[in-house]
Amino acid sequence: MLDFRNTNTLWASVLVETLARLGLKTAVISPGSRSTPLTVAFASHPQLRALPILDERSASFFALGVAKASGQPTVLVCTSGTAGANYFPALIEAYENEIPLIVLTADRPPELRDCASGQTIDQQKLFGRYVRRYLEVALPEATVGQLCYLRQITAHAWRSCGWPVPGPVHLNLPFRDPLAPVPAGAAAELAGIIDNRFFDHLELLSATASWAQQGSELEPIARSTLGQTERGLIIAGPAQPPDPPAYCQAIATLSQLLGWPVLADGLSPLRNHASLNPHLITSYDLLLRHDYHAQALAAQQVLQLGTLPTSKVLRQWLQQTDPLRWIVEARDRNKDPLHGRAIAVPWSLATLVAALATVPSESLRAISSYSQTWLERDVIARQRLAAQLAPLPELFEGKLSWQLPRLLPPGTPLVIANSMPVRDIEWFLPLNDTGLRPYFSRGANGIDGTLSTAMGVAQNFGRAVLLTGDLALLHDSNGLLNASQRDFHLTILLINNQGGGIFETLPIAAFEPPFEAFFAMPQQVDFAALAAAHNVEYVRVASWRCLQEQLATLPEQGIRLLELRCDRKFDAQFRTSLLTAIGDFEL
Repeated sequence: MLDFRNTNTLWASVLVETLARLGLKTAVISPGSRSTPLTVAFASHPQLRALPILDERSASFFALGVAKASGQPTVLVCTSGTAGANYFPALIEAYENEIPLIVLTADRPPELRDCASGQTIDQQKLFGRYVRRYLEVALPEATVGQLCYLRQITAHAWRSCGWPVPGPVHLNLPFRDPLAPVPAGAAAELAGIIDNRFFDHLELLSATASWAQQGSELEPIARSTLGQTERGLIIAGPAQPPDPPAYCQAIATLSQLLGWPVLADGLSPLRNHASLNPHLITSYDLLLRHDYHAQALAAQQVLQLGTLPTSKVLRQWLQQTDPLRWIVEARDRNKDPLHGRAIAVPWSLATLVAALATVPSESLRAISSYSQTWLERDVIARQRLAAQLAPLPELFEGKLSWQLPRLLPPGTPLVIANSMPVRDIEWFLPLNDTGLRPYFSRGANGIDGTLSTAMGVAQNFGRAVLLTGDLALLHDSNGLLNASQRDFHLTILLINNQGGGIFETLPIAAFEPPFEAFFAMPQQVDFAALAAAHNVEYVRVASWRCLQEQLATLPEQGIRLLELRCDRKFDAQFRTSLLTAIGDFEL
């Protein structure tokens, strides 16, 4: 029941249709102008019971009673201003007694807030800690991308309302005029695009509500959907598991049960325990840059373990092909930045493996021709990459990541700084069996505290290696003040390209000024002098042979700084041409 009359009516009807597909039955609505799009959408939906109640306080307790009696989420809708404040007592009751309510407060757009525009208060986080989740929803847009976003956050709100602990969820929804369902704008152009397929995964998503409590619930889903395609992928993103071999073995078992290959991020331990899993893919970013591979390798289903890899190419490919994605996330976190056709699986990896192992073997597939296609192309790409990097004499940043398994002692904890190091690890780190243990800080993707974090890892293991750029190291150089007080060893592999190499890959690099001064920020720090000031051993690495000699054995104590001076401009240009060339082949 989608309403294409204008942007607001389409936006509201997509939200309501999403809730209806997930299982909503009842909405309690109080009158008001700003909430008009929501009211029209709920009142028009043939499968929902929309109940008008004048007073918001009474409406909220009425909805509380419906939710208590049914055990299912009930929606509350109100206009802007103090209307939502009247919900507060009932929401406190719902929070304390674990009653599922979804509160939709309409709001003025940002430009009409805090300017005496009337019936406008600060509605953001209006109910404080007495909701399980709060979401400030974007302004309505009649675009497929934004409607995918709306569908996804609505589904996530529904899930948060019932799991892991039931309770109220608050969505604040701003609307611009026109509020009434009058024809306007370009929404009608989407009538042939936003169709049943846009919502068809939501019934599966609603069926996952009891998975966290009952493992047996997966079996009928697996029989009918999960794994029932040859064109399936497992995507293993960044991971720092306490037991890396066990984690890698669990994913290998998943791959065998489903018959799917594994796209292995360099920030997971998978590439460093390669013999456990013969179906690992490392060159996905390099292959998917080419339409020939991107089309041939399109998947129908994806099993996503944790967050997605860093690769922008992979993310864009997933958005374009939009496979059904099963996102394994046991901690009720939204791990879908793509807003695609995704289903959250509220289990740990171990629980999922155990559940899939109970599904009869005839319901699951052997390694398919699709999987073999991935594996064959990956082998060719890795061979082409090795042929380019092996003879390269220059101290190219990417070759360092490619060389690390050959250079570092087995089992070395490797802390990887953000910006270019994490990307070079994803593009170039090869399959190996050295047991390297990657550590990183990808939560906020910043360079804060990189050195100090590496020192903490070294304290835990007794030794570690930090792979970092110059700006990331300088940003936390005060961490060296702790060097003489700690009983561990840390080797710092410093890629000094005199500035922020990551910015060379962005469009702003073509604008000079202000690029060099304000983005690349070239520095002229004498790192030998910096090391001497902190009584840290310093070595200038002038060749790959020198680096090999320095890393063959790690010292027992102290901090050591190995500086590789690279050419930022050359590395950026060579990396770009290399990434494009490796996947440029056809079979």
